Amino acid sequence: MMEFWLSIGIFLAAYAMIMLEKVHRTVIAMIGGVIVVWAGILSQEKAFASIDWNTIGLLTGMMIIVGITRQSGLFEYLAIKSAKLAKGEPIPIMVALAVFTAVASAFLDNVTTVLLVVPVTFAIADRLEVPAFPMVFAEIMASNIGGTATLIGDPPNIMIGSAAGLGFVDFLANVTLPAVTILAVTLGILVLMFRKQLLSYPEKTASIMAVNDEEYIKDRALMKRSLVVLALTMLGFVLHQALHLESATIALTGAALLMLWPTDSPEEVLLTVDWTTIFFFAGLFIMVGGMEHAGVIEAIAKKSLELTHGHLVATGLLVLWLSAVASAFVDNIPFTAAMIPLLETVGSISHIPMESVWWALSLGACLGGNGTLIGASANVIVAGISAKYGRPIGFIEFLKLGFPLMLLSIVLSSLYLYLFYWR
Repeated sequence: MMEFWLSIGIFLAAYAMIMLEKVHRTVIAMIGGVIVVWAGILSQEKAFASIDWNTIGLLTGMMIIVGITRQSGLFEYLAIKSAKLAKGEPIPIMVALAVFTAVASAFLDNVTTVLLVVPVTFAIADRLEVPAFPMVFAEIMASNIGGTATLIGDPPNIMIGSAAGLGFVDFLANVTLPAVTILAVTLGILVLMFRKQLLSYPEKTASIMAVNDEEYIKDRALMKRSLVVLALTMLGFVLHQALHLESATIALTGAALLMLWPTDSPEEVLLTVDWTTIFFFAGLFIMVGGMEHAGVIEAIAKKSLELTHGHLVATGLLVLWLSAVASAFVDNIPFTAAMIPLLETVGSISHIPMESVWWALSLGACLGGNGTLIGASANVIVAGISAKYGRPIGFIEFLKLGFPLMLLSIVLSSLYLYLFYWR
């Protein structure tokens, strides 16, 4: 019984510290994971076994691929190209950059995507003499919606896919449609909201059209190699179940292939990996593994089944809405890490078909990030960039726009799940 309450205490204390943001979340997760071992809840061997190495490998591989690819200037080139395809008009540019952000976030890392797109957005807004906030806000929404659409788009999906044995094609077939629909609806609303702020001036439009997008390509040979490897990696993700290979193997293969060409030394390439995120995941998995070993997850699962009476629709809706609201205010990664073993236990106890419930968790955890300024890592990153450009984004300012749009996306997700799975 001591292990039961101690494992809960360690996880809740870590969660509270992460929310307070006084100490970096990676440090907190590592300390929490170490305490689980020191307290005797898990041995070191069992602690390492509780880490989802498929998630770790997939994240590491994609970070290496993106880190090398960004050196070519490909992402900046595509952002400028999007603006020119929109004929330099502010509203179409907002939509084009948002769509580009969504697509890039679906196949890369949404934090990396916004890091590359947002500075370009401020440069475009300055040339057009329009406020950057509408475009930047649309990109935040699009990054989280786009990340929902695929296995590799957002860390919660990577974790869910690994735990539930769901592949790249499974996510394309089941969550891409609602993500695309929600993106279209969200952008339509944002166009109506911001149309009076994004006014067009012919001379400013001409200045955007005069930009030479080719100048943004820093290394054309590297860009071509990166595109080939990215295409092969995506093909690998599509076929990985047929090949009987884990998604981490595909991502690490792509990373190794791209490292074959000597652009930087392996040491410099590996520095592009966000090791703070990798170690955050490791510590988190150990803390959740401690709760699972102590029987906490099973106890919560039984209580949840009492609440929903093992009914599929009630269980799915509870997971969807709880995930969305929780992920708006706390990091969706530790929340998803705690929910995964819970749902696995619910499935084994109740014997209800769980696939649609996994999609409910994916949609809720990923889309919930649009609710507040701290709901997703990409939001916090963009807020920091905006502040550096002299346009800080306030928590309440974001909440007034983001939370209603997030709730609308969850209503649409509820309708989708009901019509396609629960009717």
